[in-house]
Amino acid sequence: MQMQTDLLQEARRQAEICNACRYCEGYCSVFPALHAERAFSDGDLTQLANLCHNCRGCYYACQYTAPHEFDLNLPQALANVRQDSWEELAFPRAAGKAFQKNGVLIAVATVIGFALLFWAARALASGGGVGFYAVLSHNAMVAIFLPAFLFPLVSIAVSLRRYWRHIGAGPFRPAHLIEALRQAANMKNLKGGHGDGCNFEDEDRFTHARRAVHQAVMYGFLLCFAATSTATVMHYIFDMPAPYGLFSLPKLLGLSGGILLVVGCFEMIRLKLRSDRKLGAAGAFGGEVAFIGLLGFTGFSGLALYALGQTSVMPVLLAIHLGAVLTFFLFTPFTKMAHGFYRLTALTADAGRSR
Repeated sequence: MQMQTDLLQEARRQAEICNACRYCEGYCSVFPALHAERAFSDGDLTQLANLCHNCRGCYYACQYTAPHEFDLNLPQALANVRQDSWEELAFPRAAGKAFQKNGVLIAVATVIGFALLFWAARALASGGGVGFYAVLSHNAMVAIFLPAFLFPLVSIAVSLRRYWRHIGAGPFRPAHLIEALRQAANMKNLKGGHGDGCNFEDEDRFTHARRAVHQAVMYGFLLCFAATSTATVMHYIFDMPAPYGLFSLPKLLGLSGGILLVVGCFEMIRLKLRSDRKLGAAGAFGGEVAFIGLLGFTGFSGLALYALGQTSVMPVLLAIHLGAVLTFFLFTPFTKMAHGFYRLTALTADAGRSR
């Protein structure tokens, strides 16, 4: 694995200064892990970078930021290493480099996905199905989306295995994963060391806004996934094919998840637009906003499809929604979505170190 040497050197320089200062020791999981080291290998820096949630509290509290000669900007230094690590660890690696920073490509691929689904909806119409299956048969949907679902799982699994080896983590223990899941579930590292939240978008104002929108997006996505999983079980095990009523489990899970996803993504973009871009990874802002927009649009198109599912625009909305879902799945290993898996792995490794 060949990460950019200049990014690692700058992160190492700043980490060594922070290790000597130790003012921010209680801020988040980064600093206990940082202070446990005396020298920082490339793997150590990659681990610290993926533990960092970019809350920026350490930057605003630091006495060594510009115009001090040390010119510390640890959030950006770690964000640059984190971004570079995702590119280098991605599988396939070439795709990671192509997609990580290119929001335009994400938008173009989404349009291509829409066009392909329009074509598929016409060419593979079932003719005898009910609801959505009158436009695209169940078998056709499975044939399209099963590979699209399995591919990111395989890709992310390979990437995380590479990450685990690169950081030199010890043996995997289920107890460490449980601890990591507990921290991820309540977004512990976005609470701030004092419990008042972080000042991501405003130096002088601590809020839990960023923590709340992350939770909305995470739980919204999980609810949508649960809706699809429930519908799959109902279809194949209980012989209860779609469409489902409003008060069915797939609809209740999907509607609540879609609303959380749309609201969370909209608010996350708003917070990003208000934040200082100099404290994030250089050149990654456009790609991050584009992906959040794609995720939010996927939820919105699903809600629109439900609201207008009995009208003449249903076939068009179905093709658009399926195109967005297909694009989302295929790009998951190479976009901002992957950061959740890396952070969970970093928290798991850190739980092993702490114990």
